[in-house]
Amino acid sequence: MKKVNSLRTPIYRDSGFWLKDIPNMKKAFADEVNHPSDPDLYIYSRYRNPTVVQTEQELAKIEGSTWALLAQSGLAAIDIALSIFQDSSQPIKWLFFSEIYGGTNTFIDKVLVARRGFDIVRFTPTNDSYSLSQFESLMEQHKPNVVFLESISNPMLIVPDIPEILKISKRFGARVIVDNTFATPYTLKPLAIGADLVIHSATKYLAGHGNLSAGVVCGNDTDLLKQAIEYRKLVGHMISPDDAYRLYDYLKSFHLRIAQHFSNAQRIAEFLSSHPAVEKVLYPSLPEHPTAAIANKIFNNGHGGIVTFDLKGNNFTQKQENCNTFIKLVSHDIHLIPTLGDADTILMPVEPVWGDRYPYPGMVRLSIGIEPPERLMNVLKDALDKTCC
Repeated sequence: MKKVNSLRTPIYRDSGFWLKDIPNMKKAFADEVNHPSDPDLYIYSRYRNPTVVQTEQELAKIEGSTWALLAQSGLAAIDIALSIFQDSSQPIKWLFFSEIYGGTNTFIDKVLVARRGFDIVRFTPTNDSYSLSQFESLMEQHKPNVVFLESISNPMLIVPDIPEILKISKRFGARVIVDNTFATPYTLKPLAIGADLVIHSATKYLAGHGNLSAGVVCGNDTDLLKQAIEYRKLVGHMISPDDAYRLYDYLKSFHLRIAQHFSNAQRIAEFLSSHPAVEKVLYPSLPEHPTAAIANKIFNNGHGGIVTFDLKGNNFTQKQENCNTFIKLVSHDIHLIPTLGDADTILMPVEPVWGDRYPYPGMVRLSIGIEPPERLMNVLKDALDKTCC
């Protein structure tokens, strides 16, 4: 067959790869003992796939990491990142920041605690910010061997002082995993300041179009890479080559998209802050946000693409009614979709999703898209003007 003069890696849909003869097969399986990230001879797509590897290499460039490993979802990436630190010869005690993705918290409770019996400590914020002195006290008291946190929390957008948390964690010998989905490598690269692993729900900003599911684990330690490859292979957390191929194409516009997401979010946050129907706006750059000083210190190119705001109302019922009215008014232009990071602006009401955890019936989380910001502001203004006040 003739070679095709294309710059693109094909979509290799092979389940198993042609090894030609016994010497080749022996070499492939001998090499597999060391879990190479880009093997000379591919064996089976649950192990590694060349289309997936190409996308992983592109993700590593964006993250500034030595390696990146794809999985079929963000939670699969979380499972890989956490599971490679499990060691039956050592007691497990892990510390999780409480303000993390709800799916991660459920995974902690239903899998790590209920099924695996791990000893879990949670670190909760005070007045919507994390106290470093309290964190240090918890580290001294519990001496966890793994610390897990997010760069920007969901939906309250709390920003931890990651450089200081890393310093404290390392002093106590803990490994640190940072979920950097909200901040993205566009504005923060935790590996460069000492994190052991960074994970993303690549479904969100890395893919950015709301039409594929993926997760990625990134790191610099090659021993952790080998462990992650082995674990992914054994539990089957492999992304499809078709999704990897599409993700590779989406990554070409990553920096352009993210710049627009973040710029739009800043403008929308400022606009909402000035509207009389809005009681409070949560966005890390705004001076009134409890972690604004930290966000301004650690972020380089913006403060994220999520804006959370609370509508005015005299009581729970009125706020709830105002929220329902607002969502109906914007529904033709801004849709209620339970995800984030899409090219289009979408929203989620907070109280119906998070319930007692965030019992704020007038609160809405906006995932700001890349549309012209003036168009977004016109849609929001028209709905807010008709909602209340």
